[in-house]
Amino acid sequence: MAAVYTCLAIMVTLETVYSFYLPGLAPVTYCEEAQVNCPSSIAVYVNRLNSIETVIPYEYHSFDFCTDVDETQSPVENLGQVVFGERIRPSKYSLTFNKNETCKTACQKVYKEENKDDVNKLNFLKKGISLNYQHHWIIDNMPLTWCYQVEGAQVYCSPGFPVGCYVTSEQRRKDACVINSLFTEKDTYYLFNHVDLLITYHPGSLEDWGSKLKGIYGRIVSAKVVPRSIKHPTKSADTACAASAPVLGLKGSTLKGELRFNYTYSVYWTQNNQIRWSSRWDYILESMPHTNIQWFSILNSLVIVVFLSGMVAMIMLRTLHKDIARYNQMDSTDDAQEEFGWKLVHGDVFRPPRKGMVLAVLVGCGSQIFFMTLITLVFACLGFLSPANRGALMTCALVLYVCLGTPSGYVSSRLYKMFGGEKWKSNVLLTALLCPGVVFGVFFVLNLVLWINGSSAAIPFTTLLALLALWFGISVPLTFVGAYFGFRRRPIEHPVRTNQIPRQIPEQSLYTRPVPGIIMGGVLPFGCIFIQLFFILTSIWSHQMYYMFGFLFLVFIILLITCSEATVLLCYFHLCAEDYHWWWRSFLTSGFTAVYLFIYCIHFYATKLEIQGAASTFLYFGYTFLIVFLFFLLTGTIGFFACFFFVTKIYSVVKVD
Repeated sequence: MAAVYTCLAIMVTLETVYSFYLPGLAPVTYCEEAQVNCPSSIAVYVNRLNSIETVIPYEYHSFDFCTDVDETQSPVENLGQVVFGERIRPSKYSLTFNKNETCKTACQKVYKEENKDDVNKLNFLKKGISLNYQHHWIIDNMPLTWCYQVEGAQVYCSPGFPVGCYVTSEQRRKDACVINSLFTEKDTYYLFNHVDLLITYHPGSLEDWGSKLKGIYGRIVSAKVVPRSIKHPTKSADTACAASAPVLGLKGSTLKGELRFNYTYSVYWTQNNQIRWSSRWDYILESMPHTNIQWFSILNSLVIVVFLSGMVAMIMLRTLHKDIARYNQMDSTDDAQEEFGWKLVHGDVFRPPRKGMVLAVLVGCGSQIFFMTLITLVFACLGFLSPANRGALMTCALVLYVCLGTPSGYVSSRLYKMFGGEKWKSNVLLTALLCPGVVFGVFFVLNLVLWINGSSAAIPFTTLLALLALWFGISVPLTFVGAYFGFRRRPIEHPVRTNQIPRQIPEQSLYTRPVPGIIMGGVLPFGCIFIQLFFILTSIWSHQMYYMFGFLFLVFIILLITCSEATVLLCYFHLCAEDYHWWWRSFLTSGFTAVYLFIYCIHFYATKLEIQGAASTFLYFGYTFLIVFLFFLLTGTIGFFACFFFVTKIYSVVKVD
């Protein structure tokens, strides 16, 4: 419990928490004229740009947009935002509450053919357009959304808008190029250098907000954008940003002479009395693709999984009840009968496994991941980790993982002592360094790839030092503390004694052999998560918001149940076949679900994603390996403990001579 309290204290110090708003964010009231606690100016922040065609994001200034502002005014980013590659910076765009602006110039850009730096900047901008990079702007902590119609006359609001549109010689991009019917010239880059900002606010009232403000005031409830490509005239004109203005097309791949254009914007304010501030995210989340997907089919899948789990549990309970009754009845009779079935291996079932230290270390690290996942999902379901609180999910997961080193050391030491191990120093060091070292090593290599490509997702060296400090300064000492208490406890006592000479295992059939059993064990757990897995992978690699944490928590509980039941069922079959090597098999049976997860990620990459380039492919499979490895530890630990409690229970209720 001390570790949990420490985690909560650290989370409180990471960012300010408001007592009346679960996401940790309070509303801001704006006025036409600045007053006390009621500003009139609204800052527009820009975030890093990303694309569904590449895994490499870039900072806003990498594309030579309007960036000559004081970056010291940037908001403080938490640990999760830095790890996810978010880089929020102030912009040249400024708004005044309830004040419309028309064709306001943010900056002017000039590119000359003789200047190599200008040529490189323009070529990089064209590359961003061809790869469909997306802007991500923030107004009043709301993502600036680009809403457009999709199939079925539905409106989809994307939390980003494209840099531009590239019309190839073969086809046009669907999303970016359908904005303007004039985007028809082939092999042309159309730059969206003008944006129409459509801001909606909810007007204030004395009864609702209890304030005495003068004039018109309100709270922003939506921020939408309409990107446009405009070739502005050399001289200022009232119709410079009109709908009929010519488009700005960058022809070909070379710069000839001089290129000059402006970045402009218009602002239009609208009052809305229906949308409340507390529900201002609804129009974004409800329009996300796959959020209004067939909920009936999802629930139907969950019902099938629960039904199958109930059937497995019923069969196990009835069969075991008959076995235990028959064994105990045989012991009470005078006629000596030969033992058979799983009771026959009672003298070998608790024999320590080979490589017991490695198994204990893996289970200890899996316990740490299990508690981290469980607590994070609970916080997410309570609303603390909503999309409005950027980076909170990753921050919470990292802090919890660091602070939960104590359970990892305790579980690993208890198992290692139960296996009869004596190298306690090696056990503690491996528990504290092996699995986190694998994760950090792969993460460091991926970070090098991002750093070589100049990506904003490359974590700064100081942040890497901070992560190492959390690892060696908090996680490792807590692991030693847990191991200290684990080794001080008495070894776990088994219900039956272990024979000195191991029993010979008879010839096994195909389905009771180790490899087929392990392969079959991961099918049912994977079947209960693959639908939810599609949503998660889509939100990660298509840069969409994920907010269905309640459903995810339900799927996690079902995963816990199915992993346990599938492992216990196969363990029972193996014991009945007189195969007592269940320690490693219990861990690998449910852990094999991670292999199916990896195969599904390959399928998702091949069929759903449009990732291009060797670096992006390497990054995709690198991050996929990290996810699969952590998932392997999680599911393997669940199956191990379920099987351990099952074996301990059944051999404690039968009479053994």
